[in-house]
Amino acid sequence: MRVPAAFGAVLAMTGAAWAADPVEGVWQTIPDDNGHYGQIEVKPCGAAFCGVLVKAFDETGTEVTDAPEIGKQIIWDMVAEGDGFYSDGKVWSPDRDKVYDSKMRLDGDGLSVEGCVFFICRDGGTWRRVK
Repeated sequence: MRVPAAFGAVLAMTGAAWAADPVEGVWQTIPDDNGHYGQIEVKPCGAAFCGVLVKAFDETGTEVTDAPEIGKQIIWDMVAEGDGFYSDGKVWSPDRDKVYDSKMRLDGDGLSVEGCVFFICRDGGTWRRVK
């Protein structure tokens, strides 16, 4: 009887590790100041979440396979707060080459992103889930 109880306890403790957080996946950004947009893959990195640019598109919607930003980290240190809120992270905006203190809010297949430098904040819009 001890073996099933011990297995159940271990399963209960590790269950959360097996379940993917809803923010994980690929997200399409809104167009930047130049009309360019990208797809960011968000996944765990330690106890937080990070996102890397996996695809880039120009203002006509054509994929730019040789964009120098591909493979670069766009989001890092984003901590899940619960109820779809993420905070304490950083977001890099390639079009302005600035790093913002950031927070995100997940609502279904939309991810609202906001970033601030000092007291100046920039609305990153609502990104849409690709997969």
